[in-house]
Amino acid sequence: MRDAMTRFAAAGGILLGIAATARGQEESPPVPSGLTLTLQEILLEEQYDHSLWARFRYVASGLADTPFDAIQDDFPALCAEQVLPWAGAEGLDLRQVVVSLASEPLEFGVSDPSVTQYFEAFRLEDGACIWEGL
Repeated sequence: MRDAMTRFAAAGGILLGIAATARGQEESPPVPSGLTLTLQEILLEEQYDHSLWARFRYVASGLADTPFDAIQDDFPALCAEQVLPWAGAEGLDLRQVVVSLASEPLEFGVSDPSVTQYFEAFRLEDGACIWEGL
């Protein structure tokens, strides 16, 4: 897996980018809202304490016209049904994950007021996603 990553300098650690078509993530994952999602990328960030955090960045068709309360259940579903199995298959011990949805693809760290973005963070413990409440 490490050979498929690109390194980026980042505050708080090193970001490692993985191709958007990570194993098992080629199709739109089912989510409670019914939106069609595309995995833009997975970023791994090694922290100073050597723990590993991940960012699962999705683009959601129709997100700009969808209120947050209609998609809020998508975040824990993505964590439980996409992040946990992926981390297990990759043999990664992730401590935290941020799941994000955007109405259009954006480069990591870039803000664009015309693009709707939502983020939720989860602590991963004992094979479960625990909402951190961003």
